[in-house]
Amino acid sequence: MTATPTSRTCDVAIVGAGPAGLALAVALAQAGIASTVLERQGLHALAHPAEDGRDIALTHRSRVILETLGLWQRLPAQEIAPLRQAQVRDGVSPLVLPFDASSQGHDALGWLVPNHRLRAAAFAATDELPMVQLHTDAPVVAFERSAEAATLTLENGHRISAALVVAADSRFSALRRMAGIGAQLLDFGRSAIVARLAHEHPHEGIAHECFRYGNTLAMLPMAGRQVSAVVTLPSDEAPAWMGLSDADFAARVQQQFGDALGLLRPAGPRHVYPLVATYAHRFAGPRLALLGDTAVGMHPVTAHGYNFGLYGVQVLAQELQCARQQRRPDAVALAAYERRHRRATLPTWLGTNAIVRLFTDDRAPARVLRRTVLQVARQLPPLRSAIARQLTGSGPAAYTSSHSLRT
Repeated sequence: MTATPTSRTCDVAIVGAGPAGLALAVALAQAGIASTVLERQGLHALAHPAEDGRDIALTHRSRVILETLGLWQRLPAQEIAPLRQAQVRDGVSPLVLPFDASSQGHDALGWLVPNHRLRAAAFAATDELPMVQLHTDAPVVAFERSAEAATLTLENGHRISAALVVAADSRFSALRRMAGIGAQLLDFGRSAIVARLAHEHPHEGIAHECFRYGNTLAMLPMAGRQVSAVVTLPSDEAPAWMGLSDADFAARVQQQFGDALGLLRPAGPRHVYPLVATYAHRFAGPRLALLGDTAVGMHPVTAHGYNFGLYGVQVLAQELQCARQQRRPDAVALAAYERRHRRATLPTWLGTNAIVRLFTDDRAPARVLRRTVLQVARQLPPLRSAIARQLTGSGPAAYTSSHSLRT
């Protein structure tokens, strides 16, 4: 539910009403913990998020979390696209590194859902919960902590004190900086251009990742005969691609991808996003936790970004619920959250960045190494299986716990 901000005290204050922050509010409500969500955007933008071109690949574990929170059920079924296979190519080589859901005993590696649908579902869920107070048009301008509480000062001068504050205000988090927590920032010097394209032939639920020389092209299967085309290229080349007409953009993607899907036609506007990854030096501190992209902002190539956000929601809610039930201080829960979330995200963060560095390096030695890596992975089924488990979120249960999201 929404309310006009006033100076007040609350249990948990969440700064940022993105899909991770709102999902946490739902999880806490299920655990019997009330929260206040502060968002700098207006109410209309939250209730009716604009289509932004981003499509989110959700793992099996993420789907279970969304179902538990009641968010999956709010997604338009006709816009959920199963990802059945993934194929990786390097340069102009005909060699394909395949990943198949059936090898893991699944019908799908995961599911692709438009980002704005996830945001709308999260808002609709929190809007119905009396244990969630949502304050919009409420930028936070100051953060203070004492032994008794953490206090947030809003732009309008109101102050909100809370036993715990959660920063979920993006990978460029202002609150993280106010709290004195640094982050490793990796600016790849590249941008991703995303656009929907319609096509003639069925895509069969196959995602294509083509590490070309000069740019990367991903073709992600969406509902119906449409794909989300993602062109990743040096940022200084993005204006020329964005300056193309819709038809010329589709033709250029066709030239690079080929005719496997038949004729490609424009089916939506283009959007461009700079690629910057972040990893916070700490995920928690006195009366503070970092969540979502504020803690870990991933390069999209391995599709872990929002999944890590949901895993963090699950862990933080579990640990807080357990601490409250056992009458332990929140500091114990925050230490456990820090430990579990870092253990599960750091290897993937490092591995993803290594992949990006290698497969965007077009120098001759790197080209040889790129082909070698794909050949070795292709010839080692256990390695492909391990990668597939990461894609599905069905690998070792780094996030499992005896605690439930519900009371």
